[in-house]
Amino acid sequence: MSEEDLDIDIDDIARRMDGALAALRTEFQTLRTGRASASMLEPVTVDVYGATMPLNQLATINVPEPRMITLSVWDKSNVAAVEKALRTSGLGINPVVDGTLMRIPIPELNEERRRELTKVAGQYAEQARVAIRNVRRDGMDQIKKAKAAGMGEDDQKLWHDEIQQLTDEHIKKVDDALEHKQSEIMQV
Repeated sequence: MSEEDLDIDIDDIARRMDGALAALRTEFQTLRTGRASASMLEPVTVDVYGATMPLNQLATINVPEPRMITLSVWDKSNVAAVEKALRTSGLGINPVVDGTLMRIPIPELNEERRRELTKVAGQYAEQARVAIRNVRRDGMDQIKKAKAAGMGEDDQKLWHDEIQQLTDEHIKKVDDALEHKQSEIMQV
């Protein structure tokens, strides 16, 4: 066996864990915090032209005020489909249609809705933790394969400790991001 077969790709493991964190941050951006944001509408998809398309491919999204989002739908024939997608998106928004322009007032979040959103944030964080643990498991599998290829016990312990330290650091980052997002949501 060559020396390369015994190496563990720690950079790849770290990159994949960073990817789980980046996905979490993206999901957190879609959660409402009582203030308008164009990223709130990123998960909204619209059934048009016989396919499902992201909203940002059908309209221009603007945030002219802290509590208002405006959409300028490019194709007049898609206005009804976009309105339906917004109403059924689960975001708790109610668009006002004016031709191809839609105004979406962002209502104040009540206490109950804030608590629901913190639970959703917790679910997103748990998904990120699971993804990080899966990457850790893949790293541990690499160590087992390297052990079978002749890696010494000291090297195994070194790699195991390094992967565990990476995992712990990324889980802490997830917990910190969750804590920050929950405090942001609960802020009145």
